[in-house]
Amino acid sequence: MAAVQGGMVDAKDEADIKTEPASDGFGNNHANDSRLLSASPGSSAAAGNSKPAAGAPEDQQTLLAVLQFLRKNKLSESAEILRREAGLPEEVLDPKGADSAGSGLGGSADVDGGDASALLSRVTVPAPGGAKAPTKAGEDQPDVNVVLSAYSQQGDPALYQVYYSGLKKFIESVLDCHRAELSQVFYPLFVHMYLELVYNNHESEAKAFFERFSGDQECYYEEDLRILSSLTKKEHMRGNETLLDFRTSKFVLRISRDSYQLLKRHLQERQNNQIWNIIQEHLYIDIFDGMPRSKSQIDAMSGSLAGEAKREANKAKVYYGLLKEPEIELPLDDEDEEAENEEGKPKKKKPKKDSTGSKSKKQDPNAPSQTRIPLPELKDSDKLDKIMYIKESTKRIRLGPDNLPSICFYTFLNAYQGLTAVDVTDDSSLIAGGFADSTVRVWSVTPKKLRKVKTAADLNLIDKESDDVLERIMDDKTASESKCLYGHTGPVYGISFSPDRNYLLSSSEDGTVRLWSLLTFTCLVGYKGHNYPVWDTQFSPYGYYFISGGHDRVARLWATDHHQPLRIFAGHLADVTCSRFHPNANYVATGSSDRAIRLWDVLTGNCVRILTGHKGPVHALAFSPNGKFLASGATDGRVLLWDIGHGLMVGELKGHTDTIYSLRFSRDGEILASGSMDNTVRLWDATKAFDDLETDDFTAATGHIHLQDNSQELLLGTYMTKSTPVIHLHFTRRNLLLAAGAYNP
Repeated sequence: MAAVQGGMVDAKDEADIKTEPASDGFGNNHANDSRLLSASPGSSAAAGNSKPAAGAPEDQQTLLAVLQFLRKNKLSESAEILRREAGLPEEVLDPKGADSAGSGLGGSADVDGGDASALLSRVTVPAPGGAKAPTKAGEDQPDVNVVLSAYSQQGDPALYQVYYSGLKKFIESVLDCHRAELSQVFYPLFVHMYLELVYNNHESEAKAFFERFSGDQECYYEEDLRILSSLTKKEHMRGNETLLDFRTSKFVLRISRDSYQLLKRHLQERQNNQIWNIIQEHLYIDIFDGMPRSKSQIDAMSGSLAGEAKREANKAKVYYGLLKEPEIELPLDDEDEEAENEEGKPKKKKPKKDSTGSKSKKQDPNAPSQTRIPLPELKDSDKLDKIMYIKESTKRIRLGPDNLPSICFYTFLNAYQGLTAVDVTDDSSLIAGGFADSTVRVWSVTPKKLRKVKTAADLNLIDKESDDVLERIMDDKTASESKCLYGHTGPVYGISFSPDRNYLLSSSEDGTVRLWSLLTFTCLVGYKGHNYPVWDTQFSPYGYYFISGGHDRVARLWATDHHQPLRIFAGHLADVTCSRFHPNANYVATGSSDRAIRLWDVLTGNCVRILTGHKGPVHALAFSPNGKFLASGATDGRVLLWDIGHGLMVGELKGHTDTIYSLRFSRDGEILASGSMDNTVRLWDATKAFDDLETDDFTAATGHIHLQDNSQELLLGTYMTKSTPVIHLHFTRRNLLLAAGAYNP
């Protein structure tokens, strides 16, 4: 890896060196390269504007120290050059070295690179490099000052436009192959130069700078720029979230070595100290060897709040395979036997059913070990449910381009309470809705009504040994088609049924996640950990664990029997808007308003994938049934397909014209359904999208991806509703597609 943050220093110097002015600004150290050192604008704090800064007392002390150092090391010629460049009288070079002022670069070439670097680091405390003090997201006010006070030494605000337009002119004049890559520098530079002007109270210059160059930025940064334009005074910056985002994370750019060398050479020749320091402090340039990327390749991956993901962020091994299914003896029902006898082939059907049950008996080489994370043991009721599932799956319809699913749409009429979330149980027997009036409602979609468990006194009278004890404990007097659950004190934004249908989770604006019993229809637990609205929650495919994500930018992993979270997944730069468990329950994917998707390892709590490419907040995620792929949908109306093993985007599905709120793969993974605020459900050919991939050809090393623009070929059908945004999709066990939304007259 060519780019390392910070660069290396000797252990003895580490204590008092906060920055590496002799580094080239991209993290590559050239401490002993005297040619570079003498030309590098980064090697002296006040290089670009020596004369304006000469009068400042800090600079006088700094220059005094530099001149003393040069004289002490018998470098009188260098000291003389420095004095002349600073325009100082000869008296300053008297043996006492009394009053020195000014700055310069000429003599640095004769000084051993390492010493010069160490010296300049020590004496230029207020220099731009000082901003490299470690930043901690928690300490707002002091930290803003640490990061931005560096910019107060930068000189003439009127030159900012000149610096920026000079770089712009240079980048526009380079060869086409480099232009697209170098253009990535515009946006982060623009933001930091604007913040610098605002911090130093140059309001009119900041406004002029913003008006002149904000129109040049990519359209997908529009929302960020709108927020940025409201930061016009230094006071606005304290505790501002957008500012926190920009200062706590280095903006990552992925650039080929050739393009990088061009940029470096240009900045050194121009002595462009202003831009150099911003690149050094706030950008992380990930250099790769090979051909520069094209505009379309860069556009596919850019758009996230913190730039692209570093390549090593996606290098960790991910066990995306499925866990081995437990072996369950499959009894034959009387009905089945009769049916078989009528058909006259009793023996052929039995092995077929058994084979469905043992579909994944072989251990997948990419699967985690069964005991990697502790999973709940199967209860008898779970085994019965598994048997039902296997029977249902024998009647499942094979979907494909010539065999599309039927779609059954549940429209919530007169939902004046404001429908905000929907979920359907795995066996499609119950549907639940979360509403803006803080209620959760559960409906039965089968003829079987919802009943509560009998009171304790009545339960004592029941014969606990009888075969139908589960039926007897239910109170028929309480039977109704729907139940309403009260407890939240704000809109309910996320709901999720447990796999065994005994529990329901709901998350709300009130900052809590509640666990409801579907036997008593009461709240069992309120989980308090988030301080702000909780946008989403979801049960693990094996129950017991669940995930929640909210406005506080973190996702939390819980277990139903713990009132504190087991893991806190922190890393997103904005709200965590959606979350999904991987089918093997070892990983969790989160989508965020920072326009990135992260994959977290449940065991270690580490982030193992960062996927960038969306141009708006991510609102929908779905894993393919085989666990290899992830689909994501966002406010940009695009569905992106990702290969989890390689951490690369492998497809882009365009067609929706509004936010995508729901994605779901069919049970066998042949079809991907997407539901959007544009009142449509679209079906995509997932088999074709993934089968065309030559996974061996992935060049993850350079991040070069060639996305085919074949959305129209992959689109199998578009189904309009009259005026109902689609907020949930669900495939039944037989591959009937259920969709839900509230009618919007």
